[in-house]
Amino acid sequence: MTMDMSNNDRTMLKSMLTDPNRKWSINDLLESTGWDDQVHVAGSGQSLSELGLVAIHESKTRIVSLDSEGEKAAQNELLEERIWKWYLDSDGDKRNMENLFDAGFQRNEAGPGIGLLKSMGVRLESGNLVAPDEELISSIISERRDFISKISASSVEDSELSPQLIEHFSGRKDLISIDVQVTRTWSLTEAGLSVDDELLSHVEMIGEVTPELLQGDSWMGAKFKPFDVNAPTVTPTGGRPHPMQALIERIRNVFLEMGFSEIEGNFVQSAGWNMDALYIPQSHPARTMQDTFYLSNPQKVEVQEEYLDLWSKVHEHGHDTGSRGWGRKFDREEAQKGLLRTHTTVNTVRHIAENPSKPSRVFGIGRVFRQETIDRTHLPEFHQIEGIIHEENANLPMLITTLKTFYSKMGYDDVRVRPAYFPYTEPSVEVDILWRGEWLELGGAGIFRPEVTEPLGTEWPVCAWGMGLERLAMLILGLDDIRQLYQPDLEKLGQMPIL
Repeated sequence: MTMDMSNNDRTMLKSMLTDPNRKWSINDLLESTGWDDQVHVAGSGQSLSELGLVAIHESKTRIVSLDSEGEKAAQNELLEERIWKWYLDSDGDKRNMENLFDAGFQRNEAGPGIGLLKSMGVRLESGNLVAPDEELISSIISERRDFISKISASSVEDSELSPQLIEHFSGRKDLISIDVQVTRTWSLTEAGLSVDDELLSHVEMIGEVTPELLQGDSWMGAKFKPFDVNAPTVTPTGGRPHPMQALIERIRNVFLEMGFSEIEGNFVQSAGWNMDALYIPQSHPARTMQDTFYLSNPQKVEVQEEYLDLWSKVHEHGHDTGSRGWGRKFDREEAQKGLLRTHTTVNTVRHIAENPSKPSRVFGIGRVFRQETIDRTHLPEFHQIEGIIHEENANLPMLITTLKTFYSKMGYDDVRVRPAYFPYTEPSVEVDILWRGEWLELGGAGIFRPEVTEPLGTEWPVCAWGMGLERLAMLILGLDDIRQLYQPDLEKLGQMPIL
């Protein structure tokens, strides 16, 4: 049996025989063998285990730490805590959505935040929020705050935390992460204990057969390292499309196969078509220079007067859409500011305006630009996949069926939709797919509001959806950092799956 061992195997076994009844940790073995690389311990430990000389013992520990959104919560408080403080500081008749927005909460915060409070017992009565048991809600929020605070200082084992709170925060996007740490120890088996120490001396072995070696006699009687002819060799590399380009082509082919037509649009747009046409209020935080790339050349992109007139009426008092509008004066100069488009939805609304009476099913895949800080999930330039169904009998079931068909063709059969809030659709839904046992959100969808469609000249319903291409790419390629998609590392790119 000792003939099947490498010199590292012999060294490790010899070290363990110095204390035969001990469970050896990786640090113990590194110190005893004099190695400085854990790979040697893991490799020889596995080899000796396969020979039946060593037993491997594993223990697993779940470590809970803050994820990206959790770190923000630790610094700026949880979303529900901030909204709850606003609630407690507000008079009863001012606890409504309008005052919540005036207090500085963004629309993408208000909906989820109110949803969290509703799960704790808050109700909406006559447009105002009402909490029957304020003490109970304060207590729940305090427990959540303490949980975040505890793991903000350092990672904590799950056994030291509330299982209910772990389950709660695990269901919220990017608040906590749970890593499983595996600890291994090694001990001798009966067979390992019976090995004669004298048989474990170092043996000179030849690992490479060279022409120079064969020209002499030194190889005669020598020991050769085993050579596995079935071992995988280096995979030859060749040219192929970039994974992102390959994914774009795959998505394009799926939509074309489903009967959709592709549309495109310019990167440079007016704030009117990019924002006002979608009924996004001119006071919305997404329109600030901190979130949007405004241009100095061109500083102004002219918009037809008829659209400025319509948007002005819709935003100020709702026009004839049945809406009350935003109740604020519409700034025509603001609507003509030049910017880099923040979403590809601008292409679809312009398509509707150009074809108000023509049924259409169109999609687009294009770059968009936002003032984002670069991290593992955000880039200032990324791609969006956008699509609409614009026809007389368009409806929500048609939209959901279309999305499920698309994801099924992409290889994801388990799809679910959840109610959501978006500024320019009603009803609105979020789309999740089941991936590795977890539901992951990939995009939003809904029916365009009348405030969007009627100024464009159509009274037909418009089913619309949008999703981030990079998020889908990270999922398909198994990446956890969006920046890996664009790094010029040919080796890593070559190792990514062919799409």
